[in-house]
Amino acid sequence: MKPVDLPLPVVRRPQVRTDEEALERDLRARVDGEVRFDAGTRAAYSTDGSNYRQVPIGVVVPRTVEAATEAVAVCREHGVPLLSRGGGTSLAGECCNTAVVVDWSKYCNRLLSVDPANRRCVVEPGIVLDDLNRQLAEHGLQYGPRPATHPNCTIGGMIGNNSCGSTAQAYGKVVDNLRRLEVLTYDGARMWVGATDDAELARLTTGAGREAELYRGLVALRDRYAGLVRERYPDIPRRVSGYNLDSLLPEHGFDVGGLLTGSESTLVTVLRAELELVPVPKHTSLVVLGYEDICQAADHVPAVLEHEPAALEGVDHQLIHFQRVKHLNSAALRELPDGRAYLMVQLVGDTREEVDARARALIDAKPDDVDHTWYDDEQHVRELWQIRESGLGATAHVPGKPDTWEGWEDSAVPVDRLGDYLRDLKRLYEEFGYGHPSVYGHFGHGCVHTRIPFDLESEEGVARMRAFVEKAADLVVSYGGSLSGEHGDGQSRGELLVRMFGPEVIEGFERLKGLFDPGNRMNPGKVVLPYRLDENLRLGADYLPWEPETVFSFPQDDGRFSRAAARCVGVGKCRSSEGGVMCPSYRATREEEHSTRGRARLLFEMVRGGDDSPVTDGWRSDAVHDALDLCLACKGCKTDCPVNVDMATYKAEFLHHHYRGRLRPLAHYSMGWLPAVARAVALAPRTVNALSSVPWVARAAKALGGVAPERSVPVFAEQRFTDWWRERGGPRGDGHRGEVVVWPDTFTDHFHPAIGKAAVEVLEAAGFRVKVPDAAVCCGLTWISTGQLTVARRVLGHTLDVLRADLRRGTPVVGLEPSCTAVFRADAAELLPKDPDVGRLREQTRTLAELLVERAGDWQPPPVDARAVVQRHCHQYAVLGFDADRKLLERAGVDADVLDAGCCGLAGNFGFEKGHYDVSMACAEAALLPAVREADAATLVLADGFSCRTQVDQSDAGRTPLHLAEVLAAGLKGQEAVPERPAAPGARALLPLGAATATMLAVLVGAWRLRRSRH
Repeated sequence: MKPVDLPLPVVRRPQVRTDEEALERDLRARVDGEVRFDAGTRAAYSTDGSNYRQVPIGVVVPRTVEAATEAVAVCREHGVPLLSRGGGTSLAGECCNTAVVVDWSKYCNRLLSVDPANRRCVVEPGIVLDDLNRQLAEHGLQYGPRPATHPNCTIGGMIGNNSCGSTAQAYGKVVDNLRRLEVLTYDGARMWVGATDDAELARLTTGAGREAELYRGLVALRDRYAGLVRERYPDIPRRVSGYNLDSLLPEHGFDVGGLLTGSESTLVTVLRAELELVPVPKHTSLVVLGYEDICQAADHVPAVLEHEPAALEGVDHQLIHFQRVKHLNSAALRELPDGRAYLMVQLVGDTREEVDARARALIDAKPDDVDHTWYDDEQHVRELWQIRESGLGATAHVPGKPDTWEGWEDSAVPVDRLGDYLRDLKRLYEEFGYGHPSVYGHFGHGCVHTRIPFDLESEEGVARMRAFVEKAADLVVSYGGSLSGEHGDGQSRGELLVRMFGPEVIEGFERLKGLFDPGNRMNPGKVVLPYRLDENLRLGADYLPWEPETVFSFPQDDGRFSRAAARCVGVGKCRSSEGGVMCPSYRATREEEHSTRGRARLLFEMVRGGDDSPVTDGWRSDAVHDALDLCLACKGCKTDCPVNVDMATYKAEFLHHHYRGRLRPLAHYSMGWLPAVARAVALAPRTVNALSSVPWVARAAKALGGVAPERSVPVFAEQRFTDWWRERGGPRGDGHRGEVVVWPDTFTDHFHPAIGKAAVEVLEAAGFRVKVPDAAVCCGLTWISTGQLTVARRVLGHTLDVLRADLRRGTPVVGLEPSCTAVFRADAAELLPKDPDVGRLREQTRTLAELLVERAGDWQPPPVDARAVVQRHCHQYAVLGFDADRKLLERAGVDADVLDAGCCGLAGNFGFEKGHYDVSMACAEAALLPAVREADAATLVLADGFSCRTQVDQSDAGRTPLHLAEVLAAGLKGQEAVPERPAAPGARALLPLGAATATMLAVLVGAWRLRRSRH
C-alpha cells in the first residue's frame, strides 16, 4: 500500500476556553457518576508522584464504562482536554494536566470474566493489581507484571505506562501480557484492538468509517517508519520510552493494542482490557548475594542471568543505610549477607527440590568473595522483597540529608554494560555536585532507579537539574539504552525523546498523535509536543510557600509546616485495600481526598498559594477541613507511609487554627473535654449512667454533645481506678525490681478500672513497686485530637510537673491505654520541645509488655495456654510497636493471631462523632469484626485500646475484648480471663423523675457554660 501523508497536530497546546459551569452542568446531567469541580477535589488531583503540578478543570468518577464514554462525549462537545487516571502514582508527570480527569479506580474496578483454560481475563481499567490477583488466585493464575506499587496501582495505569516491575524478568512488560484493548478515541470511535493478521487487516482498511481511516493511517505509519524503528529502537527488554511503533511491525503481528500500550492517555481512552495470565509459581526461593559495591554487583548480573531467575534486583548500601535511619524493614535488613551492595535473585519452579537445586547451583557458582543468604519460606521472602519495594520512599526525606527528587529515576541500558554505565552515572553525579545518590533497580533488565538531590526551588538549581538530565540522556543513549525503563515519558522525558530516537522518529510519533487525536485534546503536552521538562514544576524557582506559625514543632521538617505539607511523594501506599493500618478512611470511601496522599495534596496547595491554587483561604479553608474531617487520626500513616506523613498531627494543627476564635463542633466540647467531664461525672456515676439509659435523655444528651445517634453512651465505672488505689492503701510487695508509675489514663480510670487493677497485680507479682499519681492528671489526648492545642499544652505541662520528680529519678511510666501512651512517646515532645523533662518522659514511658520484657526478662508470666485473636491499637502499631507484646504472649503460652486488620474505625472521638458512624463501621467490617465473629468461644479476644474494645462491644460480634493485663492477672489467679466491665443500672436505679430531670438540666447547663467559657 502506498504511504499516505498524515496530519500533524496544528496546535502545540490547546487553548482551553470553555464555560466551566456549562461543562459541569452537562457532565452532571449526562454522566452516571460523581462530577466534581470543587476546590478540594481539584487540589487533590493536581499532581501525581512526579515533580509536576497542573490543576485539573474538574474530575469525573464514572460508575460504569458506559458512563465514562458519555463523559468523553461531553468533553468533546465542549472541546476540553481529557486525562484518564488510575492509581495516580506516575513519576514523569503524565498523570496531571489542565484537563477533565477521569478517575476509574473507585467504581470501574471489576473483573468481568476469567477463562482459566486459555489463561485470560477481561477487566475494567480501575481494578488494582493486587485485588485482581487475589481474585485470580482460586484459578492458580496471576497477572505477571508486578510494579512495586502493586497494592494500589491499577491495570489501566499499568497499560498507560507499559509497567514492568521485578517480575518482568520472567514475564515481560504489560505490552507482552495483553491480548486486546477496548479503546475510545476523543472523537468517539470505539473498538477492540489487538494483533491483526493480514486478512483482518485487509478487511479493516476497507471502508469509509473512522475505524478504517485509523487502520489505513497505521499501515501508512508502519510502511513509512519500519526501517527507522528497527534501526533506532534500542534492542533491550526495558525500552519503555516513546510510542510502541515496533508493535506494528510484521514480526509483532500488527498489534494495535501493543501500539497503544504505554501511550499515557495521549492517544485513546482505555475502556476494558483482555489480559494474558500466567500460573502462580508453586515454589519460590530468594538468594541474596553481597558485594563490595553496586558496580561490582552490576558486573556480575550476566553471570547470574545464566541461572534464569524470575527476578533479579540490585540494591546499594545507601538504600540499606537510609532504611536503617528511617527504621524501615528492620527485621529484613538483619537477614542480609555481608556486603555493601546486593543482588536479590528470585528462583521459581514446580517443586521444592527443583527450586532448591537451582539456588544451590547459583550459590556454588558465585565468586568466593561474595557472601550470601538463602530463604525459601514465604515470610522471609516477602520481608526481604520489602527492602527493594521500599526504594522510592526510603530514599525520599532522609533525616539529615537534602530532599531527593525524581527526574532521572528509571534509565535502562544493556545488561552487559550496566556496571560501566553506573560508574559513568556516578561520575556525572559528582560533576554536578549531587554527591552519591542511591542507585537500585531491576538489574536483570539493566534498569536503574535513583532519586537525586536536585534543588528545585531556585533558578540556578532548576537550571542545573535541566543540564544534568540532558547530559544523562546523552549518556544513556551512548550506551544504547532508553531514557525510561519503566515509568514512561510524560513531561520529564518527552522533551528529551529526540536525543534517543532522532527527529525522523519523533515526527512519526507526532503523526501517530495526529491520527488518533488531531485536536491534541488527549493529555496534551505529554510524550509528544511536550511541555519543557523544567515547566509546570510543583516547586520551581518561584516557589515561596506560606510559613505559618504552628503549635507543634515539626522537628522532622526543620520546624516548617510547609515542609511537612510537601512531604508526600505520591507513591500512593495509602490507597491500598488491605495490609497495615493506612488509610482506613480511604478504604471505606475509595475517595482520593480521603487518602493520606489526597489530604497532603490539599495541605500543600494551602501553603503553596498562588493565583492558580484551588485553596486560597489558609487555615480557614473549608476544602481542607472537609478532607480532614474523615481522617481518623489513627497515625497509621506515621509508620505505613514510606515518607512518614503524620496526618493526625497535621489535622490537629489545622483544627487548632481553623476554629481559633470561633465556635467549635459540639463534639469538640463533649469529647474533647472528656477528661474534665469524666471527673465531674465521678461525683455521681450511677445517676449519670441511669440517665443515659433513658432513651429520650440519651437522645438529648447525644444531640447536645454532637454524638452519633447510632452510638451507645459508654458506661462510667462506679469506682474509679484511682479511688480503688487510694482505698487499697498504696503499694504492696517487696518491689525488688524497682519502682514504676502506672499511668491512670482517663479511659482506664473512669471506664475500665479493672484493667488498672489487673496491671497493678501483674506488676507487683513481677517484683515491681507500683505508684499511681495522687493528683488529677491527663496526657491531653482528647484535646490534641480535636485540635485544642493550647489546652493540650497546659494539660501536658501540668502532667510533667506531677511526674517531674519520678522522671528525674529514672522511674518508668507504664501506660495501659495505647493512644495515651503514644502521646508521651511522640506528641508531647512536639508540643513542649523546650521542657527539659519531656525527653525523659518519652524515653521512660513503656507499655506493660515492654516493661515486663525489658526489666523482668527472667519473670515467667502465668500460663494462660489459650488461643487469642489480637487487635493492635493503631497508635500501638504506629508509635509503640508490638514486638514486646508478642514475646510476652508467647511466654504466657498464648497462641496469638495478631490481626492485620487495619483500624477498628472508632479511633477515639472519631467514631462517636455525628456523621462518622457509617465510615467507622465500614472500617470495622473490613477485617476486625469478621475475625472476631469467626473466633470460637474458647478463643480470647485481646484489644488494649479502649476504642478497639468499645467498637467490638457496640457491634453484633457478641464478644467483650480483654486487655493484656486482664489476661495475665487471671492467669496469676489460675482463673479463666473474664472481662470485668461496668454495667448500666436498670430502671430501678433511676432517681425520682424530678431529681433526674434536675440532674440532667444541671449537666446540660454545665456543658453550655463550659462551651461559653471557651469563647
